[in-house]
Amino acid sequence: MFGQAVRRRGLLALVAIVSSGWLAGCGEGEDDGYSTADAAEAPGVSVSVPDLSDTALQGAELFGANCSECHGASAGGSSQGPPLVDKIYEPGHHADFSFVRAVEVGSPQHHWQFGDMDPVPGLSPEEVNKIICYVRELQYANGIFADPAGLVACQG
Repeated sequence: MFGQAVRRRGLLALVAIVSSGWLAGCGEGEDDGYSTADAAEAPGVSVSVPDLSDTALQGAELFGANCSECHGASAGGSSQGPPLVDKIYEPGHHADFSFVRAVEVGSPQHHWQFGDMDPVPGLSPEEVNKIICYVRELQYANGIFADPAGLVACQG
């Protein structure tokens, strides 16, 4: 009886955390520094492409074949999808796992008004990691984040 009550309270706490957006990593509040934008506000941003690591170069090719139609040639966005070189997608707000999940199962519309993102079939976990490395190196080079720890997808 006692064990059931503890498990029930733990489950209720988990439900409260998930429904608050804490576990998902994407708050919808206006005061979190990541306000929403509509597609007209960000059809594309200028992205400076640095010298890329070998992993990021491979990711750039995969990105071009699988992501650029919506997210732009250098992840700067397009009329079809948001720029990934944007503060909203920095590692502290959208961890690498967010990108993995978006590729695997898609992503509901949240920060932008482009509609839901469909899953991207046919990519292996290693290929997705290379794409993440590419995006993170672009973000780092364009001042989206400054801590090199955000480049973990590019290691090993």
